[in-house]
Amino acid sequence: MTTLSDIAKRAGVSVATVSRVINEYPDVNEATRVKVKKVITELGYGSGALGKGRDGVKTMAIGVFYTVGHLTHPFFKDVLEAFWQVIAKRGYDMLLFTLSSDESEAEDFNSRAVGRNLDGILLVSVPRVDARIGNLAIGSIPCMSIDLDLVGARAGYLCSDNVAGSIQAMDYLISMGHSKIAFIGDQFQTKPGHDRLMGYRRSLDEHNLPFRPTWVRSGDFSEVGGYEATKRLLECEERPTAIFCAGDLMAIGAMKALHEAGLNVPDDISLVGFDDIDLASYVSPSLTTIRQRRNEIGERAAQCLLQMIDESQIIPPIVTVPTELIVRESVKSPTETQG
Repeated sequence: MTTLSDIAKRAGVSVATVSRVINEYPDVNEATRVKVKKVITELGYGSGALGKGRDGVKTMAIGVFYTVGHLTHPFFKDVLEAFWQVIAKRGYDMLLFTLSSDESEAEDFNSRAVGRNLDGILLVSVPRVDARIGNLAIGSIPCMSIDLDLVGARAGYLCSDNVAGSIQAMDYLISMGHSKIAFIGDQFQTKPGHDRLMGYRRSLDEHNLPFRPTWVRSGDFSEVGGYEATKRLLECEERPTAIFCAGDLMAIGAMKALHEAGLNVPDDISLVGFDDIDLASYVSPSLTTIRQRRNEIGERAAQCLLQMIDESQIIPPIVTVPTELIVRESVKSPTETQG
């Protein structure tokens, strides 16, 4: 299969230049444009990628770009199922594009989308620091992101209200008598991780509780991430009475670390997660958590993207979906545990 790299090599230009020719950017030298178009035609790239934007023909294909390994996370699995249900009713196919963690080995997302003649793009589980997303902000293909604040002329995004959800979790813990609360989560790589940390900090401030950097530990939304972060927390000179994990899988990993240390949840340490994956109600004790409306997120992302495909002049939407506190068995008042 011909790639943009193949075209660039034969034409003697960069991959970025090939992408700009396909997207009809005006800042390409005319001689270079002609040369690249000739090579594209010779190699039969994209079955008519050139001129697609001009004739407006739909291919009825939407591409979902995701990071390798992340679709196994229950949140994304449910979101994509709901997304597909909506676009399928309109006759669209959903094509999956895996993303390597090595950004130097792959074409940018916009180039891959153009090469496959996609009508629209959905980004899931893509870090906000990934350099390959840049051209989507200035590209012509409609794009919606989930949990990634990418904004452009044809790019919008959707996410849960992560700050408010974190405040819900923290306020509940504080209402139960906790003042020594630790945080485990991704702090900078993703919008949800950053926003949930902001909610944690904001709640501490609103309740005049001190922020202790040693009680903030990095985790990657996996069981292993929560497990390792909790082991590091337990090495602190003073132990927190509660841990707020920015993801349910991390909370489940935290449970394992606490159990191995001879500590009981919630008798010794209370625990709150975020997501409300199905497993949260089956672990023991069942996990108090913040529910994300996964079906609504997938459905609304699909509706927004389809509207952008149908209406070229629409302003790309930015959508925030409310969260909900789900109280189960993993939180107890510290006065109860001490008594």
